[in-house]
Amino acid sequence: MNQDLPRTTAPPPSSVLFARGVIARLAIWTTLRIAVQENWGGPDAAAKRTWLASEIVDAFEDQASIPDDQYIEELLLQVMVDEFEAVVEDGSGESVAKDIVRLWEESSVGKQDLVIKFEELAEKAKGKKANAQEKVVSEDEEDWEDDDDGEDDESDGDEAPQLIEHPASRPNPREPEVDEDGFTKVKGKGRR
Repeated sequence: MNQDLPRTTAPPPSSVLFARGVIARLAIWTTLRIAVQENWGGPDAAAKRTWLASEIVDAFEDQASIPDDQYIEELLLQVMVDEFEAVVEDGSGESVAKDIVRLWEESSVGKQDLVIKFEELAEKAKGKKANAQEKVVSEDEEDWEDDDDGEDDESDGDEAPQLIEHPASRPNPREPEVDEDGFTKVKGKGRR
């Protein structure tokens, strides 16, 4: 037996539990699932998700003071911009960050309930296509949305009054019907 080799010690069970929870929580974050699914981070998008999990775990274990949810949220949002070219403006980063801080608090005292909950949700989501219920804005879309004429977004109260349709009026079947978003509804011709 060679005694010159350094011995590696296994991480404490609380660290393993926390890492499992972080991996599971990131796996169910719809915004990140879509980014990985659509390869916003390139062909190694799934590896970037795993790397993000390790960065979060390291942030808790390597720092003298425990990171708070704001620090974790900023880390999540910055990684989404840098690695996946997506600006997340739906508030989901905040809830993920709060969950991760709770995972740290619970796993450090040996509680497994939250980890198990997230792992069960991640298992259910595995193989399923994520649908975009949360708003995700890529950097390209953000640039487009910010291209205004330099006008302030503040309302001065001089908005045009909304037209109210008289209840007795019926749309003329020959006139196009426009919905509340300004889109013209397309109707089939039906049988004659």
